[in-house]
Amino acid sequence: MTSAENAFAVGLFRDLPGRYDRLAEVLSLGQNALWRAELVGHIAGAEPRQVLDVATGTAGVALAIASRTAADIVGVDISDDMLEVGRRRVAAAGLDSRIRLQAGRAEQLLFDDGSFDAISFTYLLRYVSDPAATITELARTLRPGGVMASLDFYVPPNPFWRALWWCYTRIGLPVAGWLLGGKPWWDVGRFLGPNISGHYQRFPLARIVDLWTGAGMTEVQWRVMSVGGGLVMWGTKGSDA
Repeated sequence: MTSAENAFAVGLFRDLPGRYDRLAEVLSLGQNALWRAELVGHIAGAEPRQVLDVATGTAGVALAIASRTAADIVGVDISDDMLEVGRRRVAAAGLDSRIRLQAGRAEQLLFDDGSFDAISFTYLLRYVSDPAATITELARTLRPGGVMASLDFYVPPNPFWRALWWCYTRIGLPVAGWLLGGKPWWDVGRFLGPNISGHYQRFPLARIVDLWTGAGMTEVQWRVMSVGGGLVMWGTKGSDA
């Protein structure tokens, strides 16, 4: 069953897929590629054979994982519009035999327990109604000893950088979005700053780590990226989970 959060995310991003990747790089001040490389590095280091990429969007992470591993990859997203663009990108890269994209919800994955050696997810937990249950569901499909890694925006912990971040996300980001992508990106720009702040008020970093460990993940680590603009987290599924 689709949640209100799912439906909102689909609506918010409906008009964005065609220019999503280019604009994401511009609006993140060029940092999105750096954050993605950090995420993919933790997946690639596990030398997986089967990978699940959740909230795959236009398949950017799936393609990056394919370039650094020999794995077969399943990408899941709730947005058919994003998946359509992703399929075209996969086909253009000649990776149809290794990357399969399908519609699905992170909260209710249609895969057996322990199906994957590694799981990646990006910009996900702010768009689900129950982050704890979602992490548990993701971990369910990961084999014991497998690696999970995530990427999302973050709020800079340093007061100086946090003040600059606040100005950019409340003023600069909406304006840049409008100039580069029109009203759809203006809407996203206005939404993101308050959404990110609100998420970390409800789920500070320590609580997110607790969600991971509560789902059976061990050795959970994280890296704050770009003075606090991004957060990459990773861990290993315990043998007893």
